[in-house]
Amino acid sequence: MDIQILVAQPEHAIHAQAICDLIEESAKARGTGIAKREARYVEEKMLTGKAVIAFVDGQLAGFSYIETWSHGNYVANSGLIVSPEFRRHGLAKKIKKAVFELSRKKYPEARIFGITTSLPVMKINSDLGYKPVTFSELTQDDAFWAGCQTCPNHDILMRNGRKMCLCTAMMAPSAVEAKQKKLEKLGKKREKLDKKLDKMEKKLS
Repeated sequence: MDIQILVAQPEHAIHAQAICDLIEESAKARGTGIAKREARYVEEKMLTGKAVIAFVDGQLAGFSYIETWSHGNYVANSGLIVSPEFRRHGLAKKIKKAVFELSRKKYPEARIFGITTSLPVMKINSDLGYKPVTFSELTQDDAFWAGCQTCPNHDILMRNGRKMCLCTAMMAPSAVEAKQKKLEKLGKKREKLDKKLDKMEKKLS
């Protein structure tokens, strides 16, 4: 099985409608709400290098794309889909990791978030460093929430003042924040090591 996971290019735009169909069919099969995607929107993501596409033995196998909100302060990885015949091979995790890394590379100062009803996606998000958050911690950009209008559960979202729905909200720190946190941890480890060395030197002296 030859698996290719690529940053989508303009030549991949021919797959846009097939990707939209996969997303819609998956939502119907799961019986869950999902915002409908239009082919021209998916094409735009491919043309601007804001998407990841997967092929297995040359056949379209999966996809995910990047959205930016609140002047680039927030990034969402959306539209994650794997074709039914290629599921249970860890492909969703590979695609999610690739689009996550692409997001951090293109928008290092942006926090990455997502809302989903899918338990497998929640598990993948958790492995990547996402934490559950309240809807109030997400971007309040009206353009983002407008994307939920085609979801069957949109009335639930609006009845709750955009504070609660059937989706779970999750967020990961920005690349800059993650690096800073890593440096802080290393600093604390070094501090502990220095203290141990000081104690050893005192005992030997």
